[in-house]
Amino acid sequence: MDLPKVDVKKILYATDLSENARYAFAYAVSLADLYNAGITMIHVLPEVPAMLDQTVIGYISEERWQDIKSGQMDEAKEALIGKKREHLAVKEALHQFSEDIKQQQAGEGFTTDDIIVQRGNPVEEIIKGAEECNCDLIVMGTHGHGTLEDVMLGSTARRVIRRSKVPVLVVRLP
Repeated sequence: MDLPKVDVKKILYATDLSENARYAFAYAVSLADLYNAGITMIHVLPEVPAMLDQTVIGYISEERWQDIKSGQMDEAKEALIGKKREHLAVKEALHQFSEDIKQQQAGEGFTTDDIIVQRGNPVEEIIKGAEECNCDLIVMGTHGHGTLEDVMLGSTARRVIRRSKVPVLVVRLP
């Protein structure tokens, strides 16, 4: 039996900015160096679930709920990043993170092809990002809590594995 040639040229690194995701980045960098591949980073800002919106709107008006969400978002933005739009600040932070890693990892060469910051469903956006960027591999971290939430909803990593058309490397903290 002949094995197919594995040729990884584009890696999608999905991050939620957690310690687990940072640890998974080491694997993305190592594989990028090994295969001379480029890395596209993606971070998805989750939206408030529609079910929560509907529940809250049952108690207060939709207009008032939108005002509260908008006000909290504005306060958070100002506290964390000044007046910049949140996705631009995250994108800048990921770019700086990538540059810092490049400097620290002498001898391990990788290129950052793109940095995508999107709002939406993390699973949907990761799958869409891998397809649009024509990626050969997705690398992401997992929390691996095994909680009731994982059982009920399935973790993001688990759902990406189920739906992805390309291989997914899921990295757990040691």
